[in-house]
Amino acid sequence: MQVHAQDDLALERQVCFALSVASRSVVGAYRPVLEPLGLSHPQYLVMLALWGSRPLSLRQLSEQLRLEPATLSPLVKRLEAAGLVERSRRADDVRTLDITLTERGVALREQALAVPTMMAERLGLDRDELAQLHQLMTRLIAAVDAQSAG
Repeated sequence: MQVHAQDDLALERQVCFALSVASRSVVGAYRPVLEPLGLSHPQYLVMLALWGSRPLSLRQLSEQLRLEPATLSPLVKRLEAAGLVERSRRADDVRTLDITLTERGVALREQALAVPTMMAERLGLDRDELAQLHQLMTRLIAAVDAQSAG
């Protein structure tokens, strides 16, 4: 069976396929950029969230990153072992686990400032193109969220 170029079921026309390949490729492109910081891509996302607002409870961090607490916990434990974050139970609610940056975690932000520029260069996109891509991805996420909620 020969597939016509306009076939809606052609693999190369599928948004899901393009997103999947792009996701793996972009995360892979981050690897050598994050290596000098001692961070994996998921750990970098945790640090970005904490650099943006701290402290965060594990639940807040989970919601912000859209990761299950069971997935997030090992990431946070590795960041704690690296001396970048501290985990502590709230005195007024021992069920709540707060994640805070250590001095070393705060200082790492200065090194990370170069990451967005380095990634733009690696991806061959300028700021406007990255902003457009981000806007489209955000719309896509919102549309999926709306479908899930409805």
